[in-house]
Amino acid sequence: MKGYFITFEGLEGAGKSTQAKRLFESLVAHGYPCLLTSEPGGTPIGEAIRAILGNVEFKDMVPLTELYLFSASRAQHVEKVIKPSIEEGKIIICDRFCDATLAYQGFGRGVPENLIRETNSRASWNVRPDLTFYLDIEPTKGMTRVSQRIQELEIPADRIEKEKIEFFERVREGYLYIAREEPNRVKVLDATMEYDDLAAKIFDIVHGILVRMKFKDGLQIEAPIE
Repeated sequence: MKGYFITFEGLEGAGKSTQAKRLFESLVAHGYPCLLTSEPGGTPIGEAIRAILGNVEFKDMVPLTELYLFSASRAQHVEKVIKPSIEEGKIIICDRFCDATLAYQGFGRGVPENLIRETNSRASWNVRPDLTFYLDIEPTKGMTRVSQRIQELEIPADRIEKEKIEFFERVREGYLYIAREEPNRVKVLDATMEYDDLAAKIFDIVHGILVRMKFKDGLQIEAPIE
């Protein structure tokens, strides 16, 4: 594989979607071949599954159903979008990936870790991120941001946003567990930083890595080396 795979993770309200987009725009401006995508979703099938997962009418969804729906979306996403783009030499920026499944369905819902890791491996075709940014925020602060956004945009909360704060505390514990297990891949950043400062920090980390790579694994870096 010739490309480079970056993922963003975090609780609701952490700002990961905003920062993923900011990184994408900055890298494109510097001449890097990039693709911005997200999970669940990224394909027409994935978007249909996303609608089911967010539907508040399905509040009785059991954890295994949730796990397999996320995994079905990921299998389609990886095979149809992520793998081909990496093989083309692009930089893939993805809002959520396998770490979210372990944090949410594992720590949050209580699905056994070994089952999640096996399911993740199969659904992702063993594709793993080269770099992950985990934007850490206390659940109460994150959900306050979510509530403000919902009020400003006049949109309803989705099924997961309606979970109790204890659920998100367990999810945060899961993310921090992953970060401790894989410190070389997972970079923990303070999600409460000013958006511009956080975006600049993320770009500096990524740009530094890409410059050092140069032509590593066939990925030609066309951006100017600063």
